[in-house]
Amino acid sequence: MTMPWPVQPMMADTGELPEDADRWGLELKWDGVRVITYVSAEGVRASGRRTTELAGRYPELSGLADLLPHHDVILDGEVVAFEDGRPSFERLQRRMHVPRPDQRLIREVPVRYVVFDLLFLDGHLLYDMPYAERRSLLAELDLAAAGPVEAPPYLHGGDAEQVAELLEFTQEQRLEGLMAKRLDSPYRPGRRVDHWRKVKNFLSREVVVCGWKPGKGRREGGVGSLLLGVYDEKGRLCFVGHVGTGFTDRALDELYQRLWPIRRPTSPFDEPVPREFTRDAQWVEPHLVGEVAYAVQTKDGRLRFPSWRGLRSDKNPHEVTREP
Repeated sequence: MTMPWPVQPMMADTGELPEDADRWGLELKWDGVRVITYVSAEGVRASGRRTTELAGRYPELSGLADLLPHHDVILDGEVVAFEDGRPSFERLQRRMHVPRPDQRLIREVPVRYVVFDLLFLDGHLLYDMPYAERRSLLAELDLAAAGPVEAPPYLHGGDAEQVAELLEFTQEQRLEGLMAKRLDSPYRPGRRVDHWRKVKNFLSREVVVCGWKPGKGRREGGVGSLLLGVYDEKGRLCFVGHVGTGFTDRALDELYQRLWPIRRPTSPFDEPVPREFTRDAQWVEPHLVGEVAYAVQTKDGRLRFPSWRGLRSDKNPHEVTREP
């Protein structure tokens, strides 16, 4: 059959490690940007969650054509930037928002494409094939550590002790966590499913940037903190707090440049915002999505002690909804 384009990635629920570990596969959770790649005799294409063409943004992906010269494939994976041997979402920020990076930026911030699923192979759509079988076919393509592309192994149905050791390793290395995937699970494009689980070492979530509070002291004249929102089940934009930590000077400057052109005179929220946050607030159209780490979420949905992680150009604001 003809290779489909574009394919929306399947998404995972957030959850805990499964008790029946022998029925699941475990992978490291890569702290990057989800990318689907399409490799054929015509070259390499790439898309993300918003089905935007991404091949020009990450020219390292072009190497897939040389690695798979006799195959037509669709791969699912994550583009990751590393620092000191660990994935760095902060470092990846320098590449995420540049449509066509120059050679200097590519050298300064190299990225790797970490492949973890195979969706199409030489005329055959693999959506209904079990995850374990798709991974077996992926291993036969021999992409392990091939230049800027790799398909790392995964723990296939390990026992409780192996699972605990792997989770402990991610915590020691300050990694984001694990992905648990049912060995018999099919692939369902564009859907969030419970047979894939994100098992996180720290809490994080996407937020919609709805405004900013002016900076003081060293930040005077720029952004001091961001006002954050998420959409509820009725499609209303609700206030979830503000974040004033976790920014680099570069990030603050870039945020100011992105926010200034989308200012608006009134609050974008569909509910009242506490007065201490509205005083001197500069509101913006809710077009930008970011990610924060946080300590806890209160019963009324507020994020406590959030820390900024960066903007996410791969997310649609209306997909940012309340989580339990």
